[in-house]
Amino acid sequence: MRARLLGVAGALALLASTSVAQNLQVEEFILDNGMKFLFVARPGAPQIVCGWTAKFGSVNERPGTTGVAHLFEHMMFKGTHTIGTTDVESELVVIEEMDAVRAAVRQEELILIERQRRGRIQDAKDPANRSDRHRRLLQQFEELQDRARSFIVSEEIWNTYSKAGASGMNAGTSEDSTVYFVQVPANKLELWFWLESDRLLHPVFREFYAERDVVHEERRRSTDSTPTGKFREQFESMFWQASPYSWPVIGWASDLEGITRAEAMEYFSLYYAPNNLTACLVGDFDLDEAKSMAELYFGRLERGARSPEPVRTLEVPQLAEKRMIAYADTNPSVTIRYHSVPDGHVDEPALVILGGILNGRTGRFYRSLVEGQKVATSASGGQNGMRYEGYFTLRGSVSEGRAPEEVEQALYAEIEKLKTEPVGERELQKIKNQNLVGRFRGLRSNFGLMRELLIRDVWRQWETINTDPALYEAVTPEDIMRVVQDYFAPDRRTVAIYYRKENDPSESAD
Repeated sequence: MRARLLGVAGALALLASTSVAQNLQVEEFILDNGMKFLFVARPGAPQIVCGWTAKFGSVNERPGTTGVAHLFEHMMFKGTHTIGTTDVESELVVIEEMDAVRAAVRQEELILIERQRRGRIQDAKDPANRSDRHRRLLQQFEELQDRARSFIVSEEIWNTYSKAGASGMNAGTSEDSTVYFVQVPANKLELWFWLESDRLLHPVFREFYAERDVVHEERRRSTDSTPTGKFREQFESMFWQASPYSWPVIGWASDLEGITRAEAMEYFSLYYAPNNLTACLVGDFDLDEAKSMAELYFGRLERGARSPEPVRTLEVPQLAEKRMIAYADTNPSVTIRYHSVPDGHVDEPALVILGGILNGRTGRFYRSLVEGQKVATSASGGQNGMRYEGYFTLRGSVSEGRAPEEVEQALYAEIEKLKTEPVGERELQKIKNQNLVGRFRGLRSNFGLMRELLIRDVWRQWETINTDPALYEAVTPEDIMRVVQDYFAPDRRTVAIYYRKENDPSESAD
């Protein structure tokens, strides 16, 4: 293993007046198996925020298994060989039987899907279309599920933490990573090292098929049953032509119905290997003790047979404007998205500062569209740089009695001004100051610092927390003008116009 001590004081010193510690130190510690640890010791804090991230998000999936990264987020709370079961050996035997029966069920489902594709049946999911064998297999599967449930100790991971005084256990999946975190008392740090390493060393994806259905229901509630959820998905897929950012983090419904536990374990062995993980601790702990516990517990994990490769498929240049017209149970609005740059690109600081110029109650969009022209009730714009790609979004909600097209043109007009009129130094410096304060205000909390370090380490390494502020401070009026000219062209944008559903001409025609 190797360790190094690096300061993050340079950027934070700029904010001495905000009481952010000027001498913050981050110690990087890497085990022989490749797992990285970031330690920030803050004496006096009674709680330690602990988190770890797998560099695995929806962008690393493929068609047919979309949603598997988010599914892992659920499965990692189902326990291990030790936690969450009364008899793991018997349970594993039943789980293997369930996998075999489920594979047979899948073959029956594929037959129905093919019959629907050929027009022989209307709905492959209609129980009336199932064969006798299909019904028998489903009955057998239900019986096995009942047997498997008899071994389960529900919520044992959370209950173990809770009894020890821990709080805030949760996780989150994005396009680029999945992060797991919890806050533990300072004297319970070893519990975290043991329990989290056990989740990785001896995972049991128990209730896999039931939890797959839970995620499917989550998708229904968050996307399929919301006024604009399915339209937003369609917008994403229309915006991205080649990039795997085109599919939703929660996955396509047909993929969620088909993913097997064996497929999930293949992803786990690659993306949840220690050489693809970073952990972070922030709080009151002894560094030497933390290193020893990292070696003792996480050192048990075997390095992956190979390291995950970066995403290969890059977005292709957009050649023409794309437009989507939607009628939904929502107030009329406009969303305009331009292809821009990923996190770490030399133009990203200027695009982020541009977002600040447009946003807020004193931003250009609000002053012009809301207060001035009164065409919108709200308007915003901002850069979103991800690991491999990026985009800049403009949004506006339409005022009563006005049309979405008016808002769209008003947004363009403000952008066009920035192509020829330099931003004033006073306005520019105000946004820089707001950006700097906003970025580091969150670092005063242990959770905010932990989260920021982990996210940065997935994208461009954690040290950028120290070097990025100078890049934003260096943005000039000429930089703003240049990026607006370079990235805000009609052939780079995708536009979504939302009208009220009652105005849908296709429905009124019926």
